[in-house]
Amino acid sequence: MNNFLPHPLRPYSRTQIDKVFNQVKAAMHAEALTRGNGRAIYQDCYTGKTLYGGDPYDYEHIFPSELLHSKYKHLLSDADIALVVNCPENVAVTTRVINQSKGKHDPEYWLGQAHHVRNNDIDLPHALANVKRAKAGIERMVATLSGK
Repeated sequence: MNNFLPHPLRPYSRTQIDKVFNQVKAAMHAEALTRGNGRAIYQDCYTGKTLYGGDPYDYEHIFPSELLHSKYKHLLSDADIALVVNCPENVAVTTRVINQSKGKHDPEYWLGQAHHVRNNDIDLPHALANVKRAKAGIERMVATLSGK
């Protein structure tokens, strides 16, 4: 069995995903430096707060890579899934605390739990708008890559 062909039983692997993720993070960092005139500036995708270079932040897959791999491995290769996972709408920045709290959870499920919203000072309309945007970007990318 070739690990790079669509197959519903192939195991999850981050190899291809991480290659693309590293490129996306580098591009995002360069944009953040330009925006901040030499100091990286981001907007947290869940709280809407400003994050600066040096703050404890993480680059985040809004919809986790493993979730998307499981959903699309019957249809897409690992290289295609890497493009879906790392589409611009699905990669964002958040605090390390929020990223660790969300973990590999579906963001809609995670945000649906009031204690996560309250404990992490989530701006729910802002967060849900980013989730909706990520979902639309993922769906567009899947449609393009699968020819549907």
